[in-house]
Amino acid sequence: MASTDFDYKLLKALDAVVLEQSFERAAQRLHLTQSAVSQRIKLLESQLGQPLLIRAQPLQPTALGQQLLGHYQRVLQLETELSQQLKVDEQVFQAMPLAVNADSLASWLIPALRPLLQRTQIELNLYVEDESRTWQRMRSGEALACITSKAQAIAGSESHFLGYMEYLCVATPDFIQRYFSDGVDQRSLSQAPAMSFDQHDDMHIQFLLELFALHPGQYPCHTVRSSEAFIELALAGGAYSLNPRLQMEQHLAAGRLVNILPDFQLRVPLYWHHWQLAGKLMRQLSEQIRAYTQTCLPQ
Repeated sequence: MASTDFDYKLLKALDAVVLEQSFERAAQRLHLTQSAVSQRIKLLESQLGQPLLIRAQPLQPTALGQQLLGHYQRVLQLETELSQQLKVDEQVFQAMPLAVNADSLASWLIPALRPLLQRTQIELNLYVEDESRTWQRMRSGEALACITSKAQAIAGSESHFLGYMEYLCVATPDFIQRYFSDGVDQRSLSQAPAMSFDQHDDMHIQFLLELFALHPGQYPCHTVRSSEAFIELALAGGAYSLNPRLQMEQHLAAGRLVNILPDFQLRVPLYWHHWQLAGKLMRQLSEQIRAYTQTCLPQ
């Protein structure tokens, strides 16, 4: 299929299905029938000679589908910027799908975005994943940029080092008295409730495995899919946890939480990845994030 024959209405249908994770909701979003959405995707697959969508749960684009969705997102950005420059529609908000890790979102990301949110018409769509998996959202074409622990850039994108997210192992004084009165060691940690973000969160697993030779299943562990709830559960005396230093400083200073391993510090590098052809707004966003993290993340 020649590039001049490319029909972006078909790509729009594919993008809507992946975004909504449903043919029915995609049809509602596009003001079409469900059959029409399905036919558009089938037509695009027929033109390209291979499937673009893995029809399972969750719905996922194939490798080619990922490439097409990434291209489509960048085209949308450029079209929106052109409309603004030509003043065709001064009220249009520019969509900005980003993949971010929960700890950055809960600590420094929103303050970093504040100036841009106040002076531009931007519509955020935040995919919240573990920092080791956010890049998959970008590679799939769902996100235009991501915050990730992976340094190597995806082909066609740029990667910039932001700094380190520092983690401390903390608990309340009462929790320490209950579980760690004789110290923090393999025996006490095998009895004390821990916390992980989800089944993909390997930070706590690696921490206990490397420092104390404890394997998953050898200790109790809450699953808590919220950075804010991590802190609240720790403050409630329900667990000890690894938390970003940025979120802990006030609680540590007030004595509400205590660093139970003062000689231990986990540092996770963070990188900002973005597609090279994503437009002026992406450049502004990148500059804002890189400048802000210079002030709050250890370099």
